[in-house]
Amino acid sequence: MLYKIVYFIFQLFPSLKKWFWKKWYTVLANKADDPDLRFMNYGYFSEKLALTLNDEDEKDRYSIQLYHHVASQIDLTGLQVLEVGSGRGGGSSYISRYLNVKEMIGVDISPTAVDLCNKIYNINNLTFKVGDSEKLPFDSNTFDAVINIESSHCYASMDNFLLEVKRVLKPGGSFLFCDLRRKEYLDEMLESINSNGFNIIEKQDITPNIIEASIKMTDDRKKAIKNLQVEGWFKKILESFAATDGSKVHQSFKDGYMKYYSIYCQVDK
Repeated sequence: MLYKIVYFIFQLFPSLKKWFWKKWYTVLANKADDPDLRFMNYGYFSEKLALTLNDEDEKDRYSIQLYHHVASQIDLTGLQVLEVGSGRGGGSSYISRYLNVKEMIGVDISPTAVDLCNKIYNINNLTFKVGDSEKLPFDSNTFDAVINIESSHCYASMDNFLLEVKRVLKPGGSFLFCDLRRKEYLDEMLESINSNGFNIIEKQDITPNIIEASIKMTDDRKKAIKNLQVEGWFKKILESFAATDGSKVHQSFKDGYMKYYSIYCQVDK
């Protein structure tokens, strides 16, 4: 019931939602300052996906697989790529090291998260910048592809975000996206994409892949939360935030209350 009330309040006051999530990720970056914690997404599992990873990346396999599923829908070789909502930087790092991009830039609204990324990563074609998803700090027609992973539900305005993505993309550029929505808001999300100048090439309901990955990640995520030395309601919130097996978020996927989609679209040439 609490989650539904909060969701309702966020629907009424989008700017409050944006403020809350910025504060949340800043607190999390300060509290969880372990440089080995590089992903916060729900992960992706498929029997058909068997990536060959370096040993140091194996612990993040399922989170990496979500990035790979979304980003590999086009060939990123030699392209300039932007990730909006780069968080702790693990996804941008994976793309910069494995997918042969010319340049990878991660932008995030949390200065604390960006500072953490700039300390962790030392990769020639990878940089991180502070920026607002609804007011991106880049010139128009800059990027060949924009990637957004499990982040847009935190934004005050999906329409404003999409207009900014379209602005910074070059003509014919690609938007590679995945996120969760309550079932009744899926059509609204798709309509936002269509009405803001994007042509949807591929859309997939990957909820079953998310459910399976989160089950496989549960033990490791509970250990990571335990290492933060938090108890009570904050521990339960973190476990739900991480979608661990048995949490409210995980159950909402299983019940069909929440759906998780990946979408590949393009702007006109």
